[in-house]
Amino acid sequence: MPTQTTEPGRQQSLGGAVKEVSEHASALLRLEIELAKTELANKVKALGIGIGLGLGALLILLYAIGFGFATAAAALATVVSTWLALLIVFGGLLLLAGLLGALALGSIKKGSPPIPNQAIQEAKVTAEALRSDGGGS
Repeated sequence: MPTQTTEPGRQQSLGGAVKEVSEHASALLRLEIELAKTELANKVKALGIGIGLGLGALLILLYAIGFGFATAAAALATVVSTWLALLIVFGGLLLLAGLLGALALGSIKKGSPPIPNQAIQEAKVTAEALRSDGGGS
């Protein structure tokens, strides 16, 4: 008889433990999904910034080419001081385009590939911990 009275209590505590483990696993999953969302948002933002900077570099390069042609025309048609001034502007625009291009490339490399590596690694660690805790008990 004493075995029968302790058995239902044991089943209730086991059921409660299963429920608690299930709730913790669900909470961990929600947190890992939130981490993945945050990580993807950061990478998409970096890609967007990189693309914007790259487009800015291309626009400035277009202006630089225009100034380059204007410099060549002015060099042929006028005195040295005019074309020298245009050449200085051309060089400055090329430097600016190069700087923006380098910033764009760095930002694109930072944001690609858009995979939530940190969230994936955390999920693997959590799954391994659950397997080792569940198998050892």
